[in-house]
Amino acid sequence: MGMGLRNGFLLILSCVVTLSLSVLGRPATFLEDFRITWSDSHIRQIDGGRAIQLVLDQNSGLTLNAFNINLKHEQLIIFFVPRNDMVVLGCGFASKRQYLFGRVSMKIKLIPGDSAGTVTAFYMNSDTDAVRDELDFEFLGNRTGQPYTVQTNIYAHGKGDREQRVNLWFDPAADFHTYSIMWNHHQIVFYIDEVPIRVYKNNEARNIPYPKLQPMGVYSTLWEADDWATRGGLEKIDWTKAPFLAYYKDFDIEGCPVPGPVNCATNSRNWWEGTAYQALNAMEAKRYRWVRMNHVIYDYCTDKSRYPVTPPECMSII
Repeated sequence: MGMGLRNGFLLILSCVVTLSLSVLGRPATFLEDFRITWSDSHIRQIDGGRAIQLVLDQNSGLTLNAFNINLKHEQLIIFFVPRNDMVVLGCGFASKRQYLFGRVSMKIKLIPGDSAGTVTAFYMNSDTDAVRDELDFEFLGNRTGQPYTVQTNIYAHGKGDREQRVNLWFDPAADFHTYSIMWNHHQIVFYIDEVPIRVYKNNEARNIPYPKLQPMGVYSTLWEADDWATRGGLEKIDWTKAPFLAYYKDFDIEGCPVPGPVNCATNSRNWWEGTAYQALNAMEAKRYRWVRMNHVIYDYCTDKSRYPVTPPECMSII
């Protein structure tokens, strides 16, 4: 091999090695990149760990007492103040590592039939307290024949309460569908089967908080939340329909692992920071408008009872 050709080969090899060290690609199996955080007897591996089943019944759960009342360490975010010895029914798992920017996605098949009172969640969370960052998909159970609703929420620098709800235009319990979160320095996009359903732009120039400093882990839970999940808590869970089953497969994480190379998150050459991902393209924008016009059933931006003055981030265009 000539000296020039050899040097060129080494340069290419060096670039490839640097990229592989900076960006974590697709996990192959559940056990490689995830860990069970809650009710391990109710999480079952399928197909050699390439898929898993989450099971909710009256034997799954966590008893809250003086020793474990802080559920944050179990990666379950509770929206009420628990009583001592209260049992929260459910199960969950989390990634072994945290990530700063990138894309995460999973294929999920939700609970079929009567799933009222259940919540299946797929989200990212910084696992910090007062200043936590969080990006949520929450699938709210329904009565048989009613559409499934997905709620998204965004926490930035500890401030949340940015709920939006979308009625799904397909049956998410009939087959697997891909749910993705794209997160870069310019925007956060929630996708369902490559259809964008929510966009949150980086408007730090207008003093609007944007999550960019804290790495986040990837989490999922299946749990009972019949005090709020279905029609605001009017529809309660029917335990005669248990067990409630949700399925996950094709776990995909592409991002900067933390701990990891210190320059990864600021590297503008990461594919998710490219021009094509700094705003929706024309087709994505068309699909996004279709979702907003036909399937959004709640948007905090237009809820004058909660926000008489429209939150400033709601003025942003995609």
